[in-house]
Amino acid sequence: MVIISERKKLWEPSEEWIRNANITKFIELVNRDYGQNISGGKDLYKFSVNNIEDFWDAMWKFSTIIASKPYEKVVEDLSVFPGTKWFPGARLNFAENLLKFKDDQLAFIFQGETKVSKQMTYKELNKTVARLAKSLRELGVRKGDRVVSYIPNLIETPIAMLAATAIGAVWASCGAELQPSAVIDRFGQIEPKVLFTVDGYFYRDQEFNIISNAKTVVDAIPSIEKVIVVNYISDNKPDISSIPNSIHWDDFISKDMAPPLEFEQSPFDHPVYIMFSSGTTGAPKCLVQSAGGVLINHLKELVLLTDCKRSDVFNYITAPSWMMWNWLISGLAVGCTIFLYDGNPLFPDPLRFFELIEMHKISIFGTSASYIHYLMGLKVKPAEKYDLSALREISQTASTLSPEGFEYVYREIKKDLFFNSISGGTDINGCFAGAMPILPVYSGELQGRGLAMKVEAYSDNAEPIEDEQAELVCEAPSPSMPIYFWGDDENMTKYKAAYFDHFKDVGKNVWRHGDYIVIHSDTGGITFWGRSDAVLKPSGVRIGTAEIYNVVEQLPEVADSLVIGQKYEGDIRIIMFVLLNEGYELNDELKVKIRQTLREKTSPRHVPKLIYATPPDGIPYTFSNKKVEIAVTKIIHGMAVANRGALRNPESLDFYIEMKDKLK
Repeated sequence: MVIISERKKLWEPSEEWIRNANITKFIELVNRDYGQNISGGKDLYKFSVNNIEDFWDAMWKFSTIIASKPYEKVVEDLSVFPGTKWFPGARLNFAENLLKFKDDQLAFIFQGETKVSKQMTYKELNKTVARLAKSLRELGVRKGDRVVSYIPNLIETPIAMLAATAIGAVWASCGAELQPSAVIDRFGQIEPKVLFTVDGYFYRDQEFNIISNAKTVVDAIPSIEKVIVVNYISDNKPDISSIPNSIHWDDFISKDMAPPLEFEQSPFDHPVYIMFSSGTTGAPKCLVQSAGGVLINHLKELVLLTDCKRSDVFNYITAPSWMMWNWLISGLAVGCTIFLYDGNPLFPDPLRFFELIEMHKISIFGTSASYIHYLMGLKVKPAEKYDLSALREISQTASTLSPEGFEYVYREIKKDLFFNSISGGTDINGCFAGAMPILPVYSGELQGRGLAMKVEAYSDNAEPIEDEQAELVCEAPSPSMPIYFWGDDENMTKYKAAYFDHFKDVGKNVWRHGDYIVIHSDTGGITFWGRSDAVLKPSGVRIGTAEIYNVVEQLPEVADSLVIGQKYEGDIRIIMFVLLNEGYELNDELKVKIRQTLREKTSPRHVPKLIYATPPDGIPYTFSNKKVEIAVTKIIHGMAVANRGALRNPESLDFYIEMKDKLK
């Protein structure tokens, strides 16, 4: 079933915008060097999926990737899926490509809520990375060793990543907000040699000391030989004697102020990142991604699709637990200034970030749907209070944004900007769908499929369909897909089971991502309706959870909501949980209003059988701001939920455990 509100055109790029866009210059290169006659974004997408090798060849040239040895060919065999080899013969270093700028432009501006502010130039960044890389080499870190961090979104975090990857080590990170059990579940699988951590972090003006958490992690992972502790919340060096093999950052980093920065050269597919799945339904998967694959894909998305330039001040509200941190830090390869923020973006005032946008002239602001929906619920009007003249783009990802959320951005934040809604995953460290900055923006729609991403919406019969809700699949490989899962066998059994088995029985070898989407035949845009494994099926009718959220969360009484399907009397009944705004209660009158609104704006099938109010912070979320319907569904059906530490607010599950018996 598809319930789509009227899609409004909200923004049209001007001729000047199109002329100055990076993607326009890329089209000129493709037309000149590959004998094409591409005239716009839709033509470019067709070229990119019909000529995958030529597209990535052009992307390498356009982004001026630094390599000590050129590639022999773009790709070995696109029919080998998964497992094909990209850019064989090439040798490069990931960090070298992120550190090609060495001037006095700011590389980082850091703001830690209201307490700590720092800045660092590209020249200072290169020197600091060189000093730390020297210390890691002297410690015995070598190519292929795992170096990990349990640390907030500080400047030291990307410095540590760059120093590790400069010498060929493999990087993995968890934000300081994760519980030790979640960190151990992740790092314990990959046997790291070095851990970077911190004394603590700030959140809503409170200090959270995590030295004891770090000790718990180190005690549980015997492979860790050295722990480097960053001083953040303490005025003086804190006591770290309880952490085995620990040393303060300032004592570890080389005293040589200008050592040479030597970049270890490796094949294109040398591992650079190990990313982790959310771990909310089982042990986190360890996704190994290649240096070249992540680099060229991030450059595609940052340069062509986000239109990021050296002159930009670029931010995403993120933490090192989320792939958007990796994506943001790759902005260094563009040479822009990256604005790092640590803490609650709504503290001490819901409009705090717009104050920072004005103060630091942030031009590309990245956020989540939940952030925009929260502001919309408060009915705040940032444009009336702050000078947002520098802001030219807002990027949004994580959970699905309602059409009304799109409209709120243009009505109350800024009328003339590029609103760039994107969607992809940790799995590919990038996007399957999203931006095309030379095309219009429509409410509730991502502008289209990612360049060179052969995305379709598959019916249950594995047939590509448009204008109906269906499974997002990708029919061809791309460079940033994982090269393997850590601990998998030679046949890639776990890898194939995760992405390729779903349509195997009908003879289709495609990546099935687990998102429920509609591809619109008229605009080419895409609407996301939530995770396909959370789809509701009352009386066999398939309903995306976002169809319900987009309606209910427009009500002034409702701050947030979660819906699940419960097996009941041979069918599925929809149960809704609502988090109410202050001053409201869930009485019979409000329940009637919720049901009537859903019936009028969607259909009778969307109306929940039962509605309950949750306690404050009662809607469970992952650290990447995605609602966790599956965990709640398991609880309601009497199944255990592992890895509570993988949730941003694990205590929220206690409410649903108490509800389980009521709902039998």
